[in-house]
This record gives sequence, structure tokens and C-alpha cells, in this order.
Amino acid sequence: MRHGVEELVEEAAAKLGRGLSVEDLDGVLIAYSSNQPQADPARVRFLLSKRLPPDIQAWQLSHGIATAVRPVTVPANPTLGMYGRVCVPLLVRGFRVGYLWILQGPEEDGSAAILAALPTVRLELELLAGLLLESNTAESAHRRGREAEFLAAAAGDRNAQAAISGWREVQGRAPWQVAVLLDPEGVTPEDPQAATVATSTAAMQATAGIDPALFTAGTETHAVVLFTATSARASHAAVLTHYERELAKRSGRPAGRILVGISEPFSALKGLPEAAAQARLAAQAAAVDPELGELVDVRSIGAYQLMGAFAAEPTSVYFSLLEAEDRNGELLPVLEMLYDSDGAVQTVADRLHVHRSTVYHRLARVRKVIRAEPLSGRVRQELHLALKARRWAGRPRI
Repeated sequence: MRHGVEELVEEAAAKLGRGLSVEDLDGVLIAYSSNQPQADPARVRFLLSKRLPPDIQAWQLSHGIATAVRPVTVPANPTLGMYGRVCVPLLVRGFRVGYLWILQGPEEDGSAAILAALPTVRLELELLAGLLLESNTAESAHRRGREAEFLAAAAGDRNAQAAISGWREVQGRAPWQVAVLLDPEGVTPEDPQAATVATSTAAMQATAGIDPALFTAGTETHAVVLFTATSARASHAAVLTHYERELAKRSGRPAGRILVGISEPFSALKGLPEAAAQARLAAQAAAVDPELGELVDVRSIGAYQLMGAFAAEPTSVYFSLLEAEDRNGELLPVLEMLYDSDGAVQTVADRLHVHRSTVYHRLARVRKVIRAEPLSGRVRQELHLALKARRWAGRPRI
């Protein structure tokens, strides 16, 4: 593959009559043309070190290359020893695989000549992007097959479970647990195939060097990670941070709030489907209930554990009465906060920035509407469950 990339870079450089280089998304040199007649000091530093210095990378990123889908002109920076240059984002189906850089001459006024000549190397650019994509193990045929087999095992396929039991990542590593990495803003992608590649690659890169993370797989809405079971959460937190950065880098979208749902431990692969379902539930619960945080164990999500078993969203007579009356959104939030804080009125008042008497007043209105006591017995159970069901109705479907 590397030989193919270098050949394409040389062909494009010959057509354009300029020095070219290709780098990955982290600023690591992949290939460059042998002819570099207009190399500036910054380019020489890059070619020698094989990695972009931080100051040069910051200058390039400041011009929007990380989200660009068309060529970007990056102006000269004499302080950094840089001539002007053009960055061509290398994309396949919207998936960002790297950057091609074309240097301007020291006396060249603007990038118009380079931009005008780019159509002549269109084929080389498409082939180059395809090769870079295939070189990424997340998009290689072998990797795709393994991820598909793992996801089949997580969906309950016994043959797939038997197959993955012999993997070096799995064999002898029990007990395990499953984590789901979810970007709530990315659950309805325009291009499912590109989204799958992005989550797959981001998860693989995010877990590199983190020993408890054994295997990853991507879907169009989320990524799945098989961990060795542990009660510590440092590794999960590290994966969350890395995944947030890697997903933004590959999707071209700003970094968003990433959620991690974590299953209970399991010791036999027949428990993988249940663990995967638990991790999905935990991530979905975190999406609808920010109070749960971003790193969420399934055992901590309370009544949301039950929601997945309901064929329809549950409701109740008392809840329907309150929902119809609560046009200004004053009654239901107070009730939910009281239920979640074990009836601590001062805590609720502090969170709402109101006086305790306001909380009591709203409770009195609730009693008047439903003609029952909302803080005791079956009425409390009913309303608390209905409030959580209302949140659950807004979950991301994954």
C-alpha cells in the first residue's frame, strides 16, 4: 500500500510541477514527492522529523482544515518559516483519511494557480484517498469481517460467539464487560457507511495502548468496546476522552458530548448479548438524563433498566392530569427533583434558585390537581416511573 501511495504522490507532483506531501490526521508524514524545489524551512523540518511541529500544526488547523471538505489556502507565516500552501482534504464518502499539501513558491502571489490545476490530478487524489482508507485497519476487509463477527456475537449469534472465543483478545481474558460509546448528536447520520467507518476508526484509535480495552467495533450510531471487567473507571474515562477527540477528527464535526454506558461483568460469552444490551441502555439513559453523568454503569440508571422491556412508553392517570395542567413546566420538574433527592426540599429549592416556600406551594398545586399525596406510597412510585418514562421516550435509538 505504501508503495502505491508514493507512486500516486509522484504522479500528482509531476503533473502539478510542485512538491507534495501527504500526512495523516495527526500530522504524521505518510509520503512526499522526491522533487521538492520550493521547500521552505517549515517543510524541511517536517520531512526530516516525519511529524509536524506543534506550532506549524496549530497554524494549519487555525484555518479550518479539520472540517474542510474543499481545498483550503493556508497563508504564509514568515515567523514559522512557512510559504503559502494549499491543503487538499482527502475524503472517502465523507470520511477524512488525511491531507495532501501543495507548496507555493516564495514569490508566488496567492494560490489561484494551484487551485486551477487541481482538476488535472483529480483521479490521483481519489485513488490516493482510497488507498489511505484501505490502509486504515478499521476499513480493511479483514478488520471489517472481525467487527461484523463480534457484533453478531453481541447480537446473540451462537456460531459467532464460538468463533470469537478463540480470538487472542478474548481467550483467557474473562471476566469481561461491554462499553458503548455514544455521541447523541450522531445517531441519524446522512451516510451510514461513512458513519460506521468513523465510529470504528475512532474507537480503535481511542483504545490504542489501553490494555483493559480488548476489542472495538463500530456501528452507524455508536461504538462497542469489550473490556476486561474492572470496578475502576480510569481506563473507561481515558477512552471517553480519546474517542471524543478522534470522532470529531474523523467526522469533521465539532467535538460533542460523548457518553459511555458500561455493563455488568460476565464470565461466559453467552452473556455477551445481555451485556451489550445493558451497555446500550446505560448510554441511552445518560443521553436523556444528564444527572447520570457521562460515564454510566447500568446498575446506576435505576428505573431506566426497566424501560427497554416495555413495548410502549408507560404513562398513568395521575401523570396525564399533571402533564395537562403543567403548561409552564413548574410542577413536573419539582416532583422529579424531589423524588431524585429523597424529598430534600432545600436541595430542590437551591437547584431551582427559589425559596423553600415556592417548592411547598408547587407541591400543594400538585395535590390539588391529582387529589392525592404525591410523596408517598403507590402514587409516588407511579409518578416517578412516569417521569422517567417521559425522559426515556426521547432516547437516541441505537
